[in-house]
Amino acid sequence: MKDYQSVADVVAGEIQSGSLRPGDRLPPQREFARRHGIANSTATRVYQELARRGLTVGEVGRGTFVRATHAGSGVFAPALTEPAVGRIDLELNYPTTPEQSTLLAAGLRGLLSPDALGHALRPVGASGVPAAQESAADILVRGDWHPDPARILFAGNGRQAISAVITALVPPGGRLGVEELTYPFVKAVAARLGITLVPLPMDDHGLVPEAVAEAHAMSPLHAVYVQPRLHNPLSLTMPQQRVEQLAEVLLRLDLFAIEDAIWAFLRDELPPLAAYAPERTVLIDSLSKRLAPGLTLGFAVAPPTVTSAITAALRSGGWTPMRFALEAAHRWQQDGTVRKLVAAKQREAAARQEIAARQLAGFTVRSHPCSYHCWWQLPRQWRADTFVAAAARHGIGVVPAAAFTVGDSHAPNAVRVGLATPRPDILSQALGTLAELGRSAPEDLVTD
Repeated sequence: MKDYQSVADVVAGEIQSGSLRPGDRLPPQREFARRHGIANSTATRVYQELARRGLTVGEVGRGTFVRATHAGSGVFAPALTEPAVGRIDLELNYPTTPEQSTLLAAGLRGLLSPDALGHALRPVGASGVPAAQESAADILVRGDWHPDPARILFAGNGRQAISAVITALVPPGGRLGVEELTYPFVKAVAARLGITLVPLPMDDHGLVPEAVAEAHAMSPLHAVYVQPRLHNPLSLTMPQQRVEQLAEVLLRLDLFAIEDAIWAFLRDELPPLAAYAPERTVLIDSLSKRLAPGLTLGFAVAPPTVTSAITAALRSGGWTPMRFALEAAHRWQQDGTVRKLVAAKQREAAARQEIAARQLAGFTVRSHPCSYHCWWQLPRQWRADTFVAAAARHGIGVVPAAAFTVGDSHAPNAVRVGLATPRPDILSQALGTLAELGRSAPEDLVTD
């Protein structure tokens, strides 16, 4: 006899994987019971359990619908309502440190006078102001690479910078090459713009450069989106030789790369792809991961040949920055706050990786000591969607591999576990619970 919670897990897995989408209507309970071979009373309890988990909502006279708990295919985002009490979020990654509020507050004091605040609240364009570009160039330094301040454009946040650059480089109906496991937001942007994503093979060193050349030869690509440092979700970092090989391919094919460097500040000793192919690379970065989740400012370091197109996309999309954010970033860079917080975030990432290594010992986990996430290849008895649903029953959110796969590509039997958001003690507790789940079998969790 099927337990109502195990049936709810199946439906929850379909919602998490995208098989059931926000707004989809579930069948009437009698029909649902007939399809699943359960009693009508059990179907009622299934629907109640899905509503309790915040996955569905019932509308009198209309039926039961999947709630908008994720936006687009496989792109996870919080619902508009408050999360369930006690839920531990290992889906979204928001790095914080205890000292950040004190450091940030000190840098803002100079903005609180009426004159300074009035100036900071004036509108500004995508190029910002020269002082902000100079400070941004200092923020973005990596290894021996220092970007030209005049090449820096600003957006409201990193996602808006990504959207604008894709809009500028890839026309509707165009082809954008991406790593075979990619940032889910890019999938949503492509769907909205009518762009075809072309999955490109990866190996243990990241994107395979010759795969770019082969895909381009089959049907021309307009650009390639790539994460060379601390790839999300795999935490891979390209060695220098691989970066040089990719740069050579871009130059040979006269092809643009969109380099997502959002997490690269955690490996700030390594120069970006933009250092090797500056005229064929647009580097995207942001402020929120470095400093605090609510501080949004996006950066695009662009070659002169595409600056006008990206500026136009930022303007038309309503993605230009707030001057207040530019002024704050300038002050935080000048007083050393950015440098202190980056060092603190790097230490915190290492500490959280130690927690993950301890709690998930014995499992197949891919990560890096500098990363804020890990990629867990699940034990054979688990399917990713079922594991995600079982974790949700324990109040823990993780992301299935299907969220990162492109098109019809086969999704690995894995989940991404974000380590940044909970307190360390809560993180340790949650990972311990997930480890216990991993060692069990799905049928062990079914109760009468």
